[in-house]
Amino acid sequence: MKNKNDFARTPPMGWNSYDYYNTGVTEEEIRKNADYMAKNLKSYGWEYIVVDIQWSDPNALAMVPEVQYVPFTHLCLDGYSRQIPDSVRFPSSSGGRGFKPLADYVHSLGLKFGIHIMRGIPRFCAHNHTKILGTNVTADKIANPFSVSKWNGDMYGVDMTKEGAQEYYDSIFALYAEWGVDFVKVDDICNTNMYPQNPYSAEKEIEAIAKAIERSGRDIVLSLSPGPAVIEKAWHLRKFANMWRITDDFWDEWRLLKAMFERCEMWQRQVSEGCWPDCDMLPVGMLGKGFACERKTRFTEDEQKTMMTLWCIFKSPLMIGAELTLLDDWTKSLLTNEEVLSVLKGGRKAEQIRRTESDCVWKSSGSDSDSVYVALFNFRDEEGKVSVSGMELGLCEKVHAVRDLWKNCDQKEKMSGNGTICCVIPAHGTVLLCLKCQAM
Repeated sequence: MKNKNDFARTPPMGWNSYDYYNTGVTEEEIRKNADYMAKNLKSYGWEYIVVDIQWSDPNALAMVPEVQYVPFTHLCLDGYSRQIPDSVRFPSSSGGRGFKPLADYVHSLGLKFGIHIMRGIPRFCAHNHTKILGTNVTADKIANPFSVSKWNGDMYGVDMTKEGAQEYYDSIFALYAEWGVDFVKVDDICNTNMYPQNPYSAEKEIEAIAKAIERSGRDIVLSLSPGPAVIEKAWHLRKFANMWRITDDFWDEWRLLKAMFERCEMWQRQVSEGCWPDCDMLPVGMLGKGFACERKTRFTEDEQKTMMTLWCIFKSPLMIGAELTLLDDWTKSLLTNEEVLSVLKGGRKAEQIRRTESDCVWKSSGSDSDSVYVALFNFRDEEGKVSVSGMELGLCEKVHAVRDLWKNCDQKEKMSGNGTICCVIPAHGTVLLCLKCQAM
């Protein structure tokens, strides 16, 4: 078994079903998105296909748009209090096969397979005293009825002081390992926002899940949601998880994107190999079908570049929210710019240099010792100049080359003779540069 940091050595890149399908994605739709990724995105580093929330609920979407999650729904379960896929939406799961056939298909494309789960044990199981594998304990004995989600009523938290609690988490991750799951997004755990006085109340469940993954014998990336993550618990998150949300659900609104700069500033010192503060999904392309409001992203093209630039230089995981089969050429180009993605994969020690109401500057060291990445952002509602001096950037070397990574061309003219970079940037837009330096 590898150390947890060994199998997420760079920020995970993939696709998640939620932003387009809400709770109702089907096996056919997962396969089509996987096919698209394998053909069009895999060579650029995109590899995870993640089935988001309610895959075990046969009533998913039944009350949309009035209600997102059906109250007191009856999830599909095995004999040991473990959720299994709804076989109507995921027909290959019938006969007790679970997600293994779908995971095998995703793996056959050279991709990796992930799922979403809610923290805890199904309420139905607690109320009906169902079994827990490998124990004489029933679900009601480990369920904590005073630990519930603010926004989804399916689960009770697990009381980790009780006999059988660790065994329950061991059993569900053993099942996921049998299926071939490579990535698990656990929700209502990073910030249990039902309890504002104790937002990290699920701390012991995080530890139990990490232990269960280790015991499963499979390399499974652990992603925690929702945010905002608790900065005081950064040490704990780094110890037990691979990625954790630093925001609540992120959607295509400029105010949310602008606010992300402050969140990234707060978390910039907590980024390390295998440990990735998560800015949430990329709401690009076509969104919202499962929310009864299918639409194109509200972000402008410049705002989408700003989002990608910040996520990459900060080194957030990248999870596409769009329906992949509907990507237009421009959005595909946004997601497959190799020079921009090199910042995500190779950048180091990112830091915010300046942030005002009108602009922001970030920098990181490149994978080559003579490279420095510099990102300039214009927060204004109109085109404007953004400048930064070599002194602000802490450059001690002479800059002999400047490359614009979005335009994929050299742009030495962006730097003045005194070492100041000055760019005219569209409203809510960005410029991302790679500086090549040499000793004076």
